[in-house]
Amino acid sequence: MKGVNVFQTTRRIIFGNGSISRLPEEIKRFNVKKLMIITDPGIVESGIISKIQAILEPEGFEIQLFQEVEPDPRYEIVENASEQIKKHQSEAIIGIGGGSPIDIAKVTAVHATNDKSIRDFFGIDLIPLEGLKTILIPTTAGTGSEVTPIAILSDETEKLKKGIVSPHLFPDASLLDPELTLGLPAHVTASTGMDALIHAIEAYTSRNANPFTDPLAERSLSLVYENIRKAYADGENIEARSNMLEGSLLAGMAFANAGVTAVHAFAYPIGAEFHIPHGMANSIMLLPVMKFNLLGNMNKFARVAALFGENISHLSTREAAYKTIAALEALTADLNIPGHLSEFGVRKKDVPALAEGVMKVTRLLANNPRKIELEDAKQIYESVI
Repeated sequence: MKGVNVFQTTRRIIFGNGSISRLPEEIKRFNVKKLMIITDPGIVESGIISKIQAILEPEGFEIQLFQEVEPDPRYEIVENASEQIKKHQSEAIIGIGGGSPIDIAKVTAVHATNDKSIRDFFGIDLIPLEGLKTILIPTTAGTGSEVTPIAILSDETEKLKKGIVSPHLFPDASLLDPELTLGLPAHVTASTGMDALIHAIEAYTSRNANPFTDPLAERSLSLVYENIRKAYADGENIEARSNMLEGSLLAGMAFANAGVTAVHAFAYPIGAEFHIPHGMANSIMLLPVMKFNLLGNMNKFARVAALFGENISHLSTREAAYKTIAALEALTADLNIPGHLSEFGVRKKDVPALAEGVMKVTRLLANNPRKIELEDAKQIYESVI
């Protein structure tokens, strides 16, 4: 083991089919009565919130619902949620949904206890105090945000997604029930599942990968790759859904400590400017960035092919690494992932500004296995226009 490695994650994780029934028991650990549920309109329409209310209300909890979370949420959404927290004197927060509601719940919890502007939180370790008690419940197998100290919010003024990184963003508990992911639309299964796979790939090949994160990333890579097609083809396959949710969880634990790399750095500007869903933006940028990165950590990229089940025993390290590229090209084709940014309105004239945006994401570029210059960024974007 080289140097000093630090590992941190959510302090309490509850996982399993039907585990949502344990939610009252988990909340009672906090000795609170007034709760705010933070989610989005789609989760409300799905009936998940009604199910949770039916579990909590007989236990005497007072519930306030905040359902104004939007995709790629602006930081102003946190301000709106915080106003409701104060109005109703909520004592704890439950975040339910995909990455957007979970990130809003995390930041709202700390905003409620820190007398600062949200803009003051952007960066690393800039939150002084712990937040309200928080439980996070993911309904997609993708972001892994329930086990990371990171939240990503959109700044429309600068047309960028910005990160907040602080140990105070870890929830008090994360509850993962695969049954809540049943019936997720196929295209959402594809984009969120690819997001989880990319988290694992980037954590595994990051400059900060270490002996604690590598086993998590390896199991995640195997689980997600083996099950994403099954979950995409049959949204009611509970075994595939469970494996996908476990894979997403483990990838989140890995990248929370090793960091993600340039795929995410390239996804942020196009997500903020053209409102491409995060998982889709990552998926489009995965192959061109990986092709650029192969030289930076060829042994790890070759190992990914083996984790995908490819026979690499007769191949050189370079050949095995490119086998990973071929496997991912086949996967994105099977999942009908778009291959070109032009499908979302991006044009060649947009590339210089987008590339400048990439170079501002220094927190992630520092993890990348190969140094990226501005001209590299332009060429990578142009390759998928």
